Amino acid sequence: MFLFSDFERLSLLIDTSLGKTLLLADPHIGFELSRGLRIRTGFEEHLAEFVLETGADALVILGDVKEPLGLSFRLKEMLLRFFSAVKDLRVLIAKGNHDGRIEEVAEKFPNVEVADHFVIDGHLFLHGHTRLPEVEFEEAFLGHAHPAYTLKYGGTARKVKVFVRTGKFLVLPTINPYIEGFDIREGIRLIPFLRGVEEVELFLPEGLYLGRIMV
Repeated sequence: MFLFSDFERLSLLIDTSLGKTLLLADPHIGFELSRGLRIRTGFEEHLAEFVLETGADALVILGDVKEPLGLSFRLKEMLLRFFSAVKDLRVLIAKGNHDGRIEEVAEKFPNVEVADHFVIDGHLFLHGHTRLPEVEFEEAFLGHAHPAYTLKYGGTARKVKVFVRTGKFLVLPTINPYIEGFDIREGIRLIPFLRGVEEVELFLPEGLYLGRIMV
């Protein structure tokens, strides 16, 4: 069951010159196809409903819109459903490592733009799997690392998704509820320009500050 509150916790809504701008990372639409699931979850439809519910003027997806590296007929159908639902919003896709051939679907929608990165009002939006672009920015938002952290208490342990801050960079967790995420100590090493970072700050999706950890 999908709860809009879960999507809300794992995304950000900020004000930019585009208007109310919704940021989300790593939806991995079509994950069912890569993971051998025979059920159809309807994830892409529920995500689109959430996007519209926010009243956002623009949507920025921080890469890995899709899960399979290719573009099968079934995956194309899923992507078409999603993009058709958000056709009245401006949609910017910072292309991720799973987004090969995403342009073949995006080009059917004049409101959708695909690029390696975007800079808007001093904000840099990118996926995070390549070198840092040579552009000036005040703050960067990215995904790719699928950050998570294991909370330990009372003899039990539970892995939770987290937002990660280091300097000018904020790493968002995957918005897909079916994807657990990587321990941040592993995930941060997936981002080439953050591999030298020694410590990061963690925040729970509810906004609670967990503190600094060594990575």
